[in-house]
Amino acid sequence: MPELEKIVEKMSTAGDPGDEDTEIHPNFRLLLTSMPASYFPVSVLQNGLKLTTEPPRGLKANLKKTYAEFSQEFLDDCEKPEMFKKMLFGLSFFHAIIQERRKFGPLGFNIRYEFNTSDLDVSTQTLRMFLNEQNDEFPWDALLYVTGQINYGGRVTDDQDRTCLMNILKKYYTPELFQEDYWFSDSGTYFAPKDGLLQHYKDYIDSLPQNENPEVFGMHDNANITFLNQETNKTIEAILIIQPRMSDASQEKSTDEIVTDIATQLLNDLPGNLIKEAGNKKLFEINNQGLMTSLAIVLL
Repeated sequence: MPELEKIVEKMSTAGDPGDEDTEIHPNFRLLLTSMPASYFPVSVLQNGLKLTTEPPRGLKANLKKTYAEFSQEFLDDCEKPEMFKKMLFGLSFFHAIIQERRKFGPLGFNIRYEFNTSDLDVSTQTLRMFLNEQNDEFPWDALLYVTGQINYGGRVTDDQDRTCLMNILKKYYTPELFQEDYWFSDSGTYFAPKDGLLQHYKDYIDSLPQNENPEVFGMHDNANITFLNQETNKTIEAILIIQPRMSDASQEKSTDEIVTDIATQLLNDLPGNLIKEAGNKKLFEINNQGLMTSLAIVLL
């Protein structure tokens, strides 16, 4: 990391007085991907544009993002494909549920936990391993413990939240999942589709309502009041922040004009859109897990 910091610092001063020998091609860009780390150089962060991936908002959007990363080969790569597809949908639904519960504030969880895609990926591999290695009676209790207490529960610090998490998981990791009349909600809108191709699952997800009802989270309709109050406050705060400020008459430019100039300069400095077909074909290859590299995801 210190070596990286020196390289970036030298790049940022290229062309300055005293450093005329260092030349950087105008089309050169340095792209870095990293998990959150306390030892990551602060100067590198300050000298670059930062992008972060946030989970999609809404149960439907969350499921669409999850299944957009799957391939048909990934779904079929299991000794018990029918069970795997059914339970994978239940796991994906559970992942979306616990992420969306955060919007209800303390009604969802006592503490806001940052569950992410890595939790789902590890749990998916665990599920596949259990299905491939178990030929006798399926160990539901062991799968529940590893997925709930370790993979996801490792982030949970509140005992009541952990109990809540495990009870939610038991709704989607259960032998009843394979019954045709088993629903994830009282309305019957949400359920695990029958065995089929990848497109079959995507079509079902597309048919789901855009805005989910609190009943799918096991909550009363009044729980939406908390969520809507939070959204309203955030919207009003954003409106107040972007309101034009009064500027001193002695100033040459107002605050809005300065911001506009900076935004225009940033737009002019941005390179053209990347053309996937013109890039390195190996960069966008799908690996055995049906996923692309983190760099390819950022570029796309």
